[in-house]
Amino acid sequence: MNLEALLNDRLAAAFAAVAGLPVDPAVRASQHADFQSGAALALAGRLGRAPREIAADVAARADLTGLADVGLSGPGFLNLTVHDDVLAAGVDALDDRLGVARTATPERVVVDYSGPNVAKELQVGHLRSTIIGDALARLLDFAGHDVVRVNHLGDWGTQFGMLIEHLAEDVAGEHSLADLTEFYRAARARFDGDEAFRTRARLRVVALQSGDEATRRMWRRLVEQSEVAFLAAYARLGVTLAPGDFVGESFYQDQLASVVAELSEKGLLVPSQGALCAFPPGFAGRDGEPLPLIVRKSDGGFGYAATDLAAIRHRVGELGATRILYVVGAPQRTHFAMVFAVARAAGWLPAGTTVEHVEFGAVLGADGKMLKTRAGENIKLADLLDEAQARATSAAVGIGAIKYADLSSDRRSDYVFDWDRMLASTGNTGPYLQYAYARIRSIFRRSPAAEPGPVVLADPAERRLALHLLGFEAVVHAAIEQREPHRLAVYLHDLAVAFSSFYETCRVAGNTSRLTLADRTARTLRIGLDLLGIDMPEEM
Repeated sequence: MNLEALLNDRLAAAFAAVAGLPVDPAVRASQHADFQSGAALALAGRLGRAPREIAADVAARADLTGLADVGLSGPGFLNLTVHDDVLAAGVDALDDRLGVARTATPERVVVDYSGPNVAKELQVGHLRSTIIGDALARLLDFAGHDVVRVNHLGDWGTQFGMLIEHLAEDVAGEHSLADLTEFYRAARARFDGDEAFRTRARLRVVALQSGDEATRRMWRRLVEQSEVAFLAAYARLGVTLAPGDFVGESFYQDQLASVVAELSEKGLLVPSQGALCAFPPGFAGRDGEPLPLIVRKSDGGFGYAATDLAAIRHRVGELGATRILYVVGAPQRTHFAMVFAVARAAGWLPAGTTVEHVEFGAVLGADGKMLKTRAGENIKLADLLDEAQARATSAAVGIGAIKYADLSSDRRSDYVFDWDRMLASTGNTGPYLQYAYARIRSIFRRSPAAEPGPVVLADPAERRLALHLLGFEAVVHAAIEQREPHRLAVYLHDLAVAFSSFYETCRVAGNTSRLTLADRTARTLRIGLDLLGIDMPEEM
């Protein structure tokens, strides 16, 4: 039951009658009542009337029979108090989906996230894209959209000549791929310090791009070993990316020439210092000059922009995507904005198809700088997960704490990685929510024969809990519409706090109504945290 939507619908007709035009009542949860509408204040200037007078007129016309009581407060707010029997019936009716209906207008949504580079282990820098992207994919799945997960691997480029040549010269079998980071470092050291090796590496690039089978075989070995390592990390993180979701840059290589040809035919590419560039309107550098998007480089190779443009064309034209989400860090904002502008100009984003850069901030250390080791190196994701498990009582708690700390923050903001805070059993943390769920499950383990019954709201704490339970549908829709998983995380924390207050005030054992409230709370925590990709231990 989406109470906000019901109240908005009931008030909309009254506002329209008073204003003479459609008005969004903007009903929101409030500390002053169950819900509040401040729409009358925004109408005052247009109607030339005092906002409190407008609010009173709306209250008199609104048909809220059987749903809520309405009152006025302040300069013109409408306070709305939902009837107890409506709340009780709503909680009783909560099903396995907690009232969230599948969308009537499903879209095919491509969610591009994680995106590590082959022959490099996942680092802490991949954490946010992987966690946020997976939560959004889960939410969209739950809402009934057709979700296509895409892990856009960096598996092509000049660096692979260096890596393949290093692997090819492994006569003694010393160049193990078990530690991808060490393998990459060793190859880089040889490339930087050995001119003959550097020459051979460059020839390997030519061989790779021309399809030499021996070179391609070693390249595939690098890719396959990297994917094994990535999947192991995803399994530990509880991330839903699967082998079929890997789509590397290499996939688009035979499409790049046609991308350049089509953009050239449409007059969207301009020669610039030997390169072919697009200059979408509205983008300028620090000097005020038009900012180029390099599609084909001066040496004849293709830049990242060409691959990203090919990916958009493929995802819309071949996969049938109507929405594409790129879960990538904020520093790539200008790049994606330019790529999207060129794709629109090329006609690859028809009406009704949207692309969005779902940007996010950085993970910072206690010093406010990018989180790294004391030696200044990037932190391996596996090492971070090992430490989480060691510090917590279990992998579920430790990894859940890391994920919740990320997802409970507004994705656009940087956040400080703080072990003590994120592993605390109190406050807005993953362990607090896991403990809340485990405590509720223990109620039913202690009384296995206890049967929940119809809800009767006799105590203010019961009423507050019921009101929170009925907020799930609205918050799921908001998290999806705004691409903001933190809305769901904050809701779940508030729900757990409401349950704690209820549990301390009201005796649950033997009370069938209160058992129903407990059951619905546990169900909501479980489903909600599952949508965020966080495990829920039955006991802690």
